[in-house]
Amino acid sequence: MAKEEKTKTSAISDPNAWLFDDSPIPDPQGKGERAVRFIKALRHPKSTAKGGAFQLDYWMERLTRRVFGDVREDGQRKIKTVFLMVGRGNRKTTLAGAWAALMTAGPERVPNGRTYSIANSREQSALTFDELAGICRAHPTLLEATHIQDALKRVSHPKSGNRFAALSNEAKTAHGLTPQFCFADELHEFSKSDLYDAMSTGLNKSANTLMFIGTTAGVGVTTAAYNVYEYATRVASGAVLDAAFLPVIFAMDKDDDYRDESVWLKTNPGLRCTPAYPDLDGMRKFVREAEHRPASREVFKRLHLGQWLDGAAEPAWDMAIWDENAGAYDLEALEGRRAWIAVDLSKRIDLTAVGIAIEMDHGQFALHVQSFAPAGGIRRRGDNDNVPYSLWRDQGFLTECPGDIVDLGIVEDYIRNLAKRFDCQEICFDKWSARATMESLEAEGLPVAEFPQTVATYTKPCADFEDAMFNRRLCHGGNPLLRWAVGNVVLYVDGAGNRKPARDKSADRIDPACVTIMCVGRAMAGASGLSMYETASKDAFFF
Repeated sequence: MAKEEKTKTSAISDPNAWLFDDSPIPDPQGKGERAVRFIKALRHPKSTAKGGAFQLDYWMERLTRRVFGDVREDGQRKIKTVFLMVGRGNRKTTLAGAWAALMTAGPERVPNGRTYSIANSREQSALTFDELAGICRAHPTLLEATHIQDALKRVSHPKSGNRFAALSNEAKTAHGLTPQFCFADELHEFSKSDLYDAMSTGLNKSANTLMFIGTTAGVGVTTAAYNVYEYATRVASGAVLDAAFLPVIFAMDKDDDYRDESVWLKTNPGLRCTPAYPDLDGMRKFVREAEHRPASREVFKRLHLGQWLDGAAEPAWDMAIWDENAGAYDLEALEGRRAWIAVDLSKRIDLTAVGIAIEMDHGQFALHVQSFAPAGGIRRRGDNDNVPYSLWRDQGFLTECPGDIVDLGIVEDYIRNLAKRFDCQEICFDKWSARATMESLEAEGLPVAEFPQTVATYTKPCADFEDAMFNRRLCHGGNPLLRWAVGNVVLYVDGAGNRKPARDKSADRIDPACVTIMCVGRAMAGASGLSMYETASKDAFFF
């Protein structure tokens, strides 16, 4: 089978070629060979091989040899972390079960060692336990040597004092642990990083430990999982030198066609094996549907082809184009110029945003967006939204309001300051919960206007915002909080083609993106001398 796989992939050029070729893998003490022989001697309850033998396919064998065979003179492994990003159905959890057996009851065990699987949910973490328990039960000798506790999701090896346990994302129970091996399953699903961080630091307490991260591609560029993924890509590219970190990333290239089955072969190592996996007919069926359903297309690219998504599963805009508008600007140098302000007040426990579009030369607009959040909820909100609010606060993109609610006085003072510094043409509000603020500012003679959150009002500003972005007429300075919000936006489109941001369908918070559309749209219209009502979609008024 190995020979067949090597022949089948010999013409394929990709960063993971070493997993399929005959290039030498260091094994100075024979520990890689020992690990492979142990795993091949195992059995698996779902195996179709003779005698139920464990199917250690060639790419898995090569990976095992690399991790366990490449050791220092003192016998300790050089590799401390393995990052495997691969599509669904490529048996990464099965491999993790085999490695858990190797580390818990096999030749890589240490006296009184602790091995774990961790995941966002107990059900997900239990999948590795199920693999390990199934492997133990399928082999009489291993079954006799181990003690399986199904209710507790534990497997013990009494002779050595070793124990495996499956843990869910409950960091309070993990900080005192000293793991020898940890499998982090589907890291992209982790709602917060505490458990992963606890295990990572726990592994540093002992020598010769191993972290195995197995995940499909995720969504969002502000998550802990993305930070690990980005580090893995930098190691893989050579931008970062880290011999202890092994990245194995099966992912489509930017210009690859998701319908091209040669791309599937590149991103799914199981398709190169005999018998092949995942199910090829199932993938073909998925793609036929995805051709007519953009959301399904993005899901297929992420879960089967390793494409990490910026934000929403069906994002409204190409974030690469947004990034091309990240020009710098100097607010002080722009003072006195015409500007349009937009405000989206939250429920006072959520994110509040104020945006200003400032007219520059040559038809460009500087876009400055400031967000506000209560201090009492920034850490909690960061955990819930899985984004670095604390970092954005420290960088100046997020203003922290004392207490547990957004202080509208702070927001009003910020708006007043902007209106004084610039030639303020308009301050438009989503009037929901903003009536008092609008009346207060209007009483001071400021040009306050309503911006109803309807398709009638939003359609033209959406089009104008897109026109400015696509023609690289914005300078947003690379605000990371704003980028996150823009990447979250999903648009609602009615039967007449009118559009507005859909808060209920968007991936996460979009308040900063909403004020961006509002102020840029009003600035584009204002530069043309049109009022809000002249720019509203007429079709949307008549249902």
